[in-house]
Amino acid sequence: MENDVAWIEVGEGAQARRIAVRSRAGKSPGLVWLGGFMSDMKGTKAQALDAFAAERGRAIVRFDYSGHGESSGAFADGTIGSWLADAIAVFDACCRGPQILVGSSMGGWMALLLVRALRRRMAPGPASVAGLVLIAPAVDFTEALMWKRFPPEVRQAIETTGRFEQPTDYDTGPYVITRRLIEEGRNHLLLGGLIETGCPVRIVQGVKDPDVPWQHASALVARLAQDDVVLTLIKDGDHRLSRPEDISRILAAVEEMGETVAPAPSQNRNTSPAG
Repeated sequence: MENDVAWIEVGEGAQARRIAVRSRAGKSPGLVWLGGFMSDMKGTKAQALDAFAAERGRAIVRFDYSGHGESSGAFADGTIGSWLADAIAVFDACCRGPQILVGSSMGGWMALLLVRALRRRMAPGPASVAGLVLIAPAVDFTEALMWKRFPPEVRQAIETTGRFEQPTDYDTGPYVITRRLIEEGRNHLLLGGLIETGCPVRIVQGVKDPDVPWQHASALVARLAQDDVVLTLIKDGDHRLSRPEDISRILAAVEEMGETVAPAPSQNRNTSPAG
């Protein structure tokens, strides 16, 4: 049965937006779903993770970034920074205790940015990140996988008109790529240096992914030099990784992560909606 939607208010004035959240109470560590670019929390993998959590009595939080799914706002107005602000607001408002972040595509980048933001805080909040499961993580995608791969005519269109409508196989309409998305994304690039998460990381990547090449995931692993990292390559896997066998691998990684970071029984008392 679908858990009911709740709303988190983020931003002020013209930047104010309502973020749709669906949460389920359960044991720690909780799960937090971070979706991809132009995807939503009712996608195949998100729904599978929710069912997995329900079957095991594990807490879970899913949400839609502004301009995505049930949340308010226009997609074309969004940036990496604004979507990160959405993720931080949901994490602070809905999560308690240790959490496993499960990020798909752009959500993998968001997961790493969320960890960095939390680690930079002077004082710890009510929730913490205990582990990461990243699915075809599109880290730095606005620069490395978009701007640097765009032909000159596309770059010129973005620079002169402020936007480009990119055809996609993942939706009925094109992706709107704005100059603001590209330029603001440069404030959040991670692959230029060491990435420190302070927690275990599991990455599941398709070798036949045309959008996030497996070499991109390998480059990310090299930047996670101080963490416990396992990269699983699916030889015939594409970017979606939504086939039953792909989802089974993803959920196995989540299960293994949950066992790895689970608190001792005396500490496992959290039953809040977000874990």
